[in-house]
Amino acid sequence: MTELYFVDLAFVNFRDHPFPEGGGHSCRWIDLKSFRFAQGSRDVDLLVAVVAHEQFRDDYAGGGVDRGGTRHGPYWLRTVSSNAYQPVTHTEAAQVLRRWANQHGDLPDSLETALEASLFTTVTSASRLYRLRDLGTAAFHDWGGIHIDFHEFVAIDDDRQTLTLLVAADD
Repeated sequence: MTELYFVDLAFVNFRDHPFPEGGGHSCRWIDLKSFRFAQGSRDVDLLVAVVAHEQFRDDYAGGGVDRGGTRHGPYWLRTVSSNAYQPVTHTEAAQVLRRWANQHGDLPDSLETALEASLFTTVTSASRLYRLRDLGTAAFHDWGGIHIDFHEFVAIDDDRQTLTLLVAADD
């Protein structure tokens, strides 16, 4: 089985970047979890490994990683598998994330800079990208509908031998 080694967490909270009076939506954030993998790992094995990793057991609702958890984002963990990820192009991923980030108007310069340095650099440098498809409300856990938007991508960077699990959400 392919192994992933957790390296780092980057978190960008929109609340930390003041919006002009009446603009923005401060209950949005980006979570980027980075992992190392061995050279020559196959994508399907990397996707299986990330879903099985303890860092994947996160409801993204403030509780953080729960090693014995049964939730992932809005979904029951048991409903998420490597097959739930679909390949997407860099352009598609960037469009989804920019549309989500800018849905309430222009971003403050400090936030734009933070997103470019973390989120969009990860998307741009990825060798391949996968997006978690919408699993539907039947896959929601007992309070899984709290996220207004929930976007999840896996970025695989062969040059750096890193996989980044990135979540953009709001509540």
